[in-house]
Amino acid sequence: MNRVLVREIPQYIGNEVLLKGWVHQLRRLGKINFLLLRDRSGIVQTVILDPTIDLSKIDQESVVAIWGIPKKEAQAPGGIEVEVKRIELIEQAQSPLPFEVNRPLELLNIKLDTILDHRAFALRHPKINAIFKIEAELVHAFREFLRKEDFLEIHTSKIISQGTEGGTNLFPIQYFETQAYLAQSPQFYKQMMVGAGYERVFEVGFVYRAEDHATSRHINEYLSLDFEMGFIDSEKDIIDLEIRLLRYIFESIKKNCANELKLYEVDLPTIEFIPQIQFKEAREILKKYYRKELLTSDDLDPEAERLLCDYAQKEFNSEFIFVTNYPISARPFYTMPYDETYSRGFDLLYRGMEVTTGSQRIHNYQLLVNNMAKFGLNPQDFEFYLEIFRYGMPPHGGLAIGAERLTQQILGLKNIREASLFPRDRYRLVP
Repeated sequence: MNRVLVREIPQYIGNEVLLKGWVHQLRRLGKINFLLLRDRSGIVQTVILDPTIDLSKIDQESVVAIWGIPKKEAQAPGGIEVEVKRIELIEQAQSPLPFEVNRPLELLNIKLDTILDHRAFALRHPKINAIFKIEAELVHAFREFLRKEDFLEIHTSKIISQGTEGGTNLFPIQYFETQAYLAQSPQFYKQMMVGAGYERVFEVGFVYRAEDHATSRHINEYLSLDFEMGFIDSEKDIIDLEIRLLRYIFESIKKNCANELKLYEVDLPTIEFIPQIQFKEAREILKKYYRKELLTSDDLDPEAERLLCDYAQKEFNSEFIFVTNYPISARPFYTMPYDETYSRGFDLLYRGMEVTTGSQRIHNYQLLVNNMAKFGLNPQDFEFYLEIFRYGMPPHGGLAIGAERLTQQILGLKNIREASLFPRDRYRLVP
């Protein structure tokens, strides 16, 4: 008999099935016992009426095989119950468990560090498990949308000789006889591939930032969703594409992760319009409506991001807001200037936090070289990157989305580490 998954059980009402999974819960009530079985597709209630079935060695989280007959039962979760004919213990779970995974997460009162210390086991909890099904759908939809838009997926090196943004916040590694670094971003390579003739490229890959922080919104290794496109008129083309991209991602998550969203009581909006304000407007709004002064003159601090999202919600009924035309001083050297003070760089804020950074890039070789000098960089150190700009580079731009941070904001998670399978931060290197 072939194994049947929990989600497939409705197709077999009245017919014997073989189920395999973990014992999510076992309620011993004397003559009648109930066992909740969990597999990768869901949880089903089984009922054990036969007193000869031995349950003495079956504990919570043990791995079992169950032969039984599904029937409709209005009082059972999902409206289906399986009457057990036979149980086989495949592997017994040791006791005690690190913590219970069959109780509501809110009632467990366990610290995030405890969850992360026992990460693989913690993923058995349906609510924790749901985070990564949603994140996987987010990444899948990102890929699917861009492929439909004629983007090519690329895979660039994560071992580099120079920092993408001038050598700051880099993790050094010993590379044979020389020093190399872990990549902060695929930025240079994305641009090079646009110039190589692919025109539209994207990448899903980990990036590394050696920033010495311990906040709820930062980790040192994260999954970056990047794209770059050529022959644009301005950064507005990037923004327009991102709006359509986010609409597609959200609709895919709503369609394919409805049960997971329900666990977090999340109702994702249908994205039709995202308001845009310039950085200098944002600064005026913060002063006028919130009496807020920025901590620095050229960038938004976390409180400013939260307040601007509050403004977007009240003024435009939007959970998103684009802040455009950041000061040149706050953007990398490859960002296209808008004028002498401001750039064609933008951020997307969502539910109080920046989730996207993007811009139109400089495509003119001499302007790029001059800008490197203004930022205190030696163009000779970046010859591998600059070469393609000598031979005709189209106007282009792109952006990067942090997968964990976007997932965090979608689900309202308190800490970005909750949205990372195995987070790496200043103090955590295992598991």
